[in-house]
Amino acid sequence: VVIDAGHGGHDPGAIGTEFREKTLALALARALRDELLRTGGIRVALTRDEDKFLVLSERAEIARQLGADLFLSIHADSPGEKAGVSGASVYTLSGEASSEAAARFAARENSADRVNGVLLADQNDAVNAILVELSQRRTQEQSAEFASLLLREGEGVLAFHPQALRSAALVVLKSPDVPSALFEAGFISNPEEADRLASPGGQHRFAEVASRAIRIYFARQTNQ
Repeated sequence: VVIDAGHGGHDPGAIGTEFREKTLALALARALRDELLRTGGIRVALTRDEDKFLVLSERAEIARQLGADLFLSIHADSPGEKAGVSGASVYTLSGEASSEAAARFAARENSADRVNGVLLADQNDAVNAILVELSQRRTQEQSAEFASLLLREGEGVLAFHPQALRSAALVVLKSPDVPSALFEAGFISNPEEADRLASPGGQHRFAEVASRAIRIYFARQTNQ
């Protein structure tokens, strides 16, 4: 599992009254890493374990280079001028974004690259795009399954937004061969929610929920 703490360095992300998104995201990522290591059996890496900046494409590429079986990016939201909004949500890559990403990925990769075991050799860009898109469809199905598990395991434990399951054209989720999801932990602009996310108890609850979802996801993949 590769856990990605959003933002960092000169990019603070959303800013609340007392907290910055980059700080809360890293604290949540560390809490999840520690919980996974405590219970054992899963290798874990963070895209960053300090306050440094990474470009979006670099985050997903770290997961690919490490041969990750799952990628989870952690963020905190801000509704702009709209006050009183709260609740976590989970994003996966939208279908349209998936197709666009597949075409770009196939075009830029060299002819010896592999995606989900498929060798992209001696093929033109159009064929490679089709191969990558087929691979990415399977990856999207796995991403959606993990996102659903996060919501299921968090029910009654974490506070979710009424529209908790979403899809969008997020660059950080566009790896064609690593199941990926983005967890918006809550609204940093909501002081009560920000305090909860910053508290050891709140971080521990998130870590336990996400750890359970990850273990169930892997158990299902192993049994398929």
